[in-house]
Amino acid sequence: MPTHEEDPVDTAAAPLAGFGPEPVVVDRTTGATGGELVLRRAGEHFEIISNGVFLMDTRDGASEREMVRACLAALPEAADRAGPDVRVLIGGLGVGFSAREALDDARVEHVRVVELEPSVVDWHRGPLGAAAGEPLADPRCEVVCADLVAWLAEAAEAASRGGPWADAVCLDTDNGPDWTVVEGNGRLYTADTLAKLRRLLRPGGVAAFWSAMRAPAFAELLAREFGAVETVEVPARAGEPDIIYLVRTGTGPAAG
Repeated sequence: MPTHEEDPVDTAAAPLAGFGPEPVVVDRTTGATGGELVLRRAGEHFEIISNGVFLMDTRDGASEREMVRACLAALPEAADRAGPDVRVLIGGLGVGFSAREALDDARVEHVRVVELEPSVVDWHRGPLGAAAGEPLADPRCEVVCADLVAWLAEAAEAASRGGPWADAVCLDTDNGPDWTVVEGNGRLYTADTLAKLRRLLRPGGVAAFWSAMRAPAFAELLAREFGAVETVEVPARAGEPDIIYLVRTGTGPAAG
């Protein structure tokens, strides 16, 4: 459990140059995969560090929010919609921006977030929650603490019996398919996992994948599984833009 006691700056991951005061450690814990997971505060902002590598912070969140906005915008309009009926699956809680963006859409009935790290969930019930607008306090938000690949296997099997249930799937895990920090996260970006994910999507459903860089081999894999792939670029604070890949059910070779 997080202690929320602030220690001197963690030197394993250097602070982001030009972005305010030196960070201090709020909590340091062993993650579910055995590596070190650190929550740091830098002024009013928070940072999450995994195994000494910077993962994300609360300074911006533009690309995480855009991933969800683009995914929901791509859903077909329902002329007979009488109320919220869109169900969203999000892979990775992170700093909560993706979940909050989905919950802020009036069409959304339910958001299910699958997060590997119990400590990240605990942080959201403590110091990190307010930074993203307390998504876990929204009764429409459900958090499942599980390995996403294993969870998808079980969910796909259940969907084969009871039918698909998700309208939108947003995968924001690690740094994307070509830069994984946590060992084993590469399993999320394989043909087998994509096939399982696809089985969860209702007809007309949309999936979005966030990446810190272009991943052409993964884009080709998406095209083989789903068909047409839309690429959205979101300017980053420095360097190359973040990338969002969008795909839809019913457009590719597996549509039948």
